[in-house]
Amino acid sequence: MIERLGGKLLEKRPTEIVVDVQQVGYGLLVPTSTFEALPAVGGDVALFTYLHVREDVLQLYGFATRNERTVFRIMLAVSGVGPKLALAALSSMRPGEIKRHVTSGDAGFLTRIPGVGKKTAERLVIELRDRLAKVDLGGEEPSGASVGQGAADALAALEALGYSRAGAEKALRNVARQHPDVETAEELIRLALRDG
Repeated sequence: MIERLGGKLLEKRPTEIVVDVQQVGYGLLVPTSTFEALPAVGGDVALFTYLHVREDVLQLYGFATRNERTVFRIMLAVSGVGPKLALAALSSMRPGEIKRHVTSGDAGFLTRIPGVGKKTAERLVIELRDRLAKVDLGGEEPSGASVGQGAADALAALEALGYSRAGAEKALRNVARQHPDVETAEELIRLALRDG
């Protein structure tokens, strides 16, 4: 099993990268959250990895944090959930947000993940609730703006204003770091627009 990969970043596109490890180029699929954390092409990079094996394909997936990889692996244990859907989930939400919505039974919020309808969201809640409840995702999740209804409303508003999902999440994470006490959607939006 390849647990971690480090080397020079040769190429990067929003969901695919190539890492040169001693003159061998490894292609990895990554969530948008990991893509945003990457250095410029030519920079050094180290990622947690998961090797997905099918009868006809070996595919490496790369993650900026151990939490992303943990949630990815847990999601793959659900029948009908493949790597593409798990990657889409991590591109839409941070690991702590996925855990929070699954353990609280919020299937409706999970339908925001591309490719997830109502039935799939309900199955995710049923099959993942106990597994995710046992996982400690502490240490890599920001506090403040990523939590609560105010943040969800602010995220939707920023997207309506033309931000990409990843860009809106990044702006709200920055607000959370700089203003941890802010919780209302209006204030989160104002600070995100001012500081972003």
